[in-house]
Amino acid sequence: MRILLHQTSFGLLFPSACPSGTLPLRCAAWTEILWDAVVPEVLLALLVGAALGISGATLQGTFRNPLADPYLLGISSGGTLGAAFLFIFRVGLAEANLVLPLLAFLGCLGTGGVILLAARYLGGSIETLLLVGVALANVLSAVLSVVLLYNPIGSIQVSFWLLGGVGGASWGRDGLVLGGLLMASAPLMLFGRELNLLQLGPEVAQSLGVDARRVRNRLLLLASVATSVAVAFTGVIGFVGLISPHVVRRVWSSDYRAVLPGSALVGAAFLLLARDLSVIAAPPGNLPVGLFTAFAGAPFFFLLLLRHRRGAYMGGGG
Repeated sequence: MRILLHQTSFGLLFPSACPSGTLPLRCAAWTEILWDAVVPEVLLALLVGAALGISGATLQGTFRNPLADPYLLGISSGGTLGAAFLFIFRVGLAEANLVLPLLAFLGCLGTGGVILLAARYLGGSIETLLLVGVALANVLSAVLSVVLLYNPIGSIQVSFWLLGGVGGASWGRDGLVLGGLLMASAPLMLFGRELNLLQLGPEVAQSLGVDARRVRNRLLLLASVATSVAVAFTGVIGFVGLISPHVVRRVWSSDYRAVLPGSALVGAAFLLLARDLSVIAAPPGNLPVGLFTAFAGAPFFFLLLLRHRRGAYMGGGG
């Protein structure tokens, strides 16, 4: 805590980061471990969890589907295919820290662009968009499988990346993720009223002054960008966007003006908890964070299916 207070206050609260009598080299090592390794990783988990949480809430409201999450439309498959080009063909391997997020981001964004084009030229109904997303996910997965045949070693690297993780975080990466979060997720907070009206159906929303098709396209674009930023820097981390909105509805409100910010908070806390468990489970190395979100998310997913089968719809807004 002393190191944190010293660094965040620029030395105003504590002129020295460590107590008197601490060896300078030891104090420098402690400061570097905490400030340059642990804190950026914690912040990355919080930012990515918030992005996935609000994206999941947006997609569940847009599609009026309680099982929707940021990966429903195949966006993550596009990011995986983009990242695979680095691992398999060694594109820009010397600059992997920069090229990998860029390729993954472009892959995600390209998939989102195809879905938006489908929304524009194929009528834009909810059923059409869902079918396009499922088809894209399967096609991209098939292309990825073919590409992986060229390099078995790359297949191992892609498989590990698919499990997701916040390791290797830095202040620079956190800054890029924060910029993407502000650009995409912050505007989503303004669509709470529109999402509430969309739950009544596009015709009712239209009669109340909401252009359902235009709003849906904007929501899909912003959710795609937010998910792309998250996938680009952490890999594929599932179930955060699925679980977070349901937790908010159960303990707080089904009004999307509360669900959207609440999902961001729950998603951030959920991913931070998964990160902490990954550190505790296998010190000194970290297990992939996606393992722990999957362990928590898979039972939750089956519970949702069971409740949905019994007629308990959990995905609607107020």
